[in-house]
Amino acid sequence: MIKNNQDWVIELRRYFHAHPEQSGQEYNTQQKIIAELKRIGLQPCVAAGTGVIADINGDKPGKTVALRADIDALELIDRCGKPYQSLNEGVCHACGHDGHTAILLGAARILSELKDSLSGKIRLIFQPSEEVFPGGAVKMIEEGVLKGVDIIFALHLWQPLQVGTIGVSYGAVMASPDEFTINISGRGGHGGMPHQAIDALLTGAQVVNALNTVVSRNINPLEHAVLSIGVFKSGDMPNVVADLAVIKGTVRTFDEGVRKTIFTRIEQITQGICQAAGAKYSIAKTFGFPPVINDPALARVVAGAACETVGNENVLEVKPSMVAEDFSLYQQKVPGVYIYVGAGNAEKGIIYPQHHPQYDMDEKALAHGVEVFVRMASIFA
Repeated sequence: MIKNNQDWVIELRRYFHAHPEQSGQEYNTQQKIIAELKRIGLQPCVAAGTGVIADINGDKPGKTVALRADIDALELIDRCGKPYQSLNEGVCHACGHDGHTAILLGAARILSELKDSLSGKIRLIFQPSEEVFPGGAVKMIEEGVLKGVDIIFALHLWQPLQVGTIGVSYGAVMASPDEFTINISGRGGHGGMPHQAIDALLTGAQVVNALNTVVSRNINPLEHAVLSIGVFKSGDMPNVVADLAVIKGTVRTFDEGVRKTIFTRIEQITQGICQAAGAKYSIAKTFGFPPVINDPALARVVAGAACETVGNENVLEVKPSMVAEDFSLYQQKVPGVYIYVGAGNAEKGIIYPQHHPQYDMDEKALAHGVEVFVRMASIFA
């Protein structure tokens, strides 16, 4: 069945790659998904504005298993150089969501053909806006997509893993994505008379340097944590002492205590340095969704399905990643597992990571994704 649908799934993936849409704007993507689901014989419904849900009902009573795919693209110029390169200037499927969407449609077709042997229900969730906070999962959940759902699964096509492998974690998978913005106010002045000013740029530089010691000096080295500064802006003229500095960064953690410690230190460090310099400051904090943490017992069952898909030797236990995913919001409501499907292939030049303009995937991974989705759903339904 999977081989018979392989070309169709690849064709779908290339269509979505050529027609990417940003978060909250996935209107064409939504219509394409709806059209394909109707051809399969399902009755899809619109959800969360640009999302889609559909149910496959088995002939016997049983559990409801949800399979979720994210459908949005990134604001990025596509330079993959393939015939299916993005036709929407400045928008690019550089994270594999084109493949996720195609995989879930492929699984939908096969599971529809198998529905006579299924117990319970399969819920297909095509979720928009995964790439932007607070994430499309919020609206999907608010609109009841998890009503009656017992278990939820998702996968990510993952370039760091070689095609033909599947990565499973038996606990933490992805971190909480938090952000902060620090505004430092000094007193501007002439570059030749800095003693009359309060240098916001110099103060900000000291804050940036000090913040880069938080994880190494305040967090247990056995804990997972990241604090990265992505923005530091100050000054416009070479002979003017800057009166304002803006610092923006991200914090990634798995543990609430670690998260609290880091944000306490951000406040203490900024306050201390600004006080010493005579500057004022304000800090705005944005706390993202929870970490993605797999249900260990379910993950072992999923690993069995992965072994049947690619072979025991090709199922790898993966370490947690400090990237983030709003799939965790579903896991707050029902048990769930999130896995990685290998999509990299150095021999074919498929080496560029997610969110890179030249990102691409080995399309053999699509069949592995379809099969593992079908196997996971069939185990429980």
